[in-house]
Amino acid sequence: MKIKLLRPTVIVIIFMIMGFFTTKSASGKDFPFRPGEKMSFEVRWAGILAGEAFIELLPVEDFDGIKFYHFMFTARTSPFVDIFYKVRDRIDSYTDTEMNHSFLYVKKHEGRSKKETVVEFNWGTQEAKYSVSNGEEREPISIMPGTFDPLSVFYAFRLHDRKKNPEIQAPVTDGKKCVMGKARILQREEIKTASGTYDTYLVEPDLQHIGGVFEKSKDAKLKIWVTADRRRIPVKVKSKVRVGSFVAELISAEGIVPHGSILKR
Repeated sequence: MKIKLLRPTVIVIIFMIMGFFTTKSASGKDFPFRPGEKMSFEVRWAGILAGEAFIELLPVEDFDGIKFYHFMFTARTSPFVDIFYKVRDRIDSYTDTEMNHSFLYVKKHEGRSKKETVVEFNWGTQEAKYSVSNGEEREPISIMPGTFDPLSVFYAFRLHDRKKNPEIQAPVTDGKKCVMGKARILQREEIKTASGTYDTYLVEPDLQHIGGVFEKSKDAKLKIWVTADRRRIPVKVKSKVRVGSFVAELISAEGIVPHGSILKR
């Protein structure tokens, strides 16, 4: 039996909606994250520890005089799940440091087979091109201004003030199609997890069946709890998948912007 629910294409959903200084970009945006931020999660399926995942913002990189944010996601299944469906995956995502749009998205899957998927963004032609290491290559598709990839869009969503915007949206592409991704706040509630008690917003994303990191069971609803402060840290996610349901919880975080503060770059 293939346990598809354990793939990081499912696990990474948890990162949506996602000190005495102020973090602002040159455009005046308040940034609730900074290089060095790293969050660790445990993923459980039917009460069983199914795997772990990590998401982090690496040091700013410079290519030909242009500075980029480098977001990285890694996931691995537990030794028990390895018997059925071993996963060792990594996703790398690059955006400009103003968080205007994506430039490159690379997803490496390693388990019973290996595959590398690349989505390249060409803002001169306003297109994105999808290719796979097995030789699959698609014609470039048109993308909307300000389009993000399936990983960086969660950081883009974290820029929005939940109090002012009960429903937020941003264009997103997996290289196959480009849609307007949305996230709606359902309510505010206090939740308890293994890492602590949090004041959170319960958020429900709607990404119109974009592939890649949004893969889940048909018509399944995602429930994501993010902290109600300006950092908008994802602390828990729950959803049905192809076989049963899963719960992912934050177990540790480091390099986080201090509560109630922002960092000046």
